[in-house]
Amino acid sequence: MLQRCNACGQAYYYPRPICPHCMSDDVHWFQASGKGLVYSFVICHRSQPGFEVPYVIAVVELEEGPRMMTNLVGIEPDPELIKCDSPVEVVYDDVTSDITLPKFRPVEQGQP
Repeated sequence: MLQRCNACGQAYYYPRPICPHCMSDDVHWFQASGKGLVYSFVICHRSQPGFEVPYVIAVVELEEGPRMMTNLVGIEPDPELIKCDSPVEVVYDDVTSDITLPKFRPVEQGQP
């Protein structure tokens, strides 16, 4: 789910009650496509609680326009395999019974 401003038409992420583009409070929620492109990425080699190193931190530009920070999964954390502008799709990681995180995986060749 994303928010879009009814005044200026811009979609945005992260959710907030006021449009960051025109400051209108006339906003609504809509279903996002779950598709995007890798905008940038870094491979993390330092251990953090809950993450097995190495792992990929990425900024994904969503099909609707906003960018979001996330993790890339389903691909080896190798800079030769990950490319900017590569198509990705959302997958959901049920971290706990209360917390689900959106992560992205590469779209396989031949898949729409």
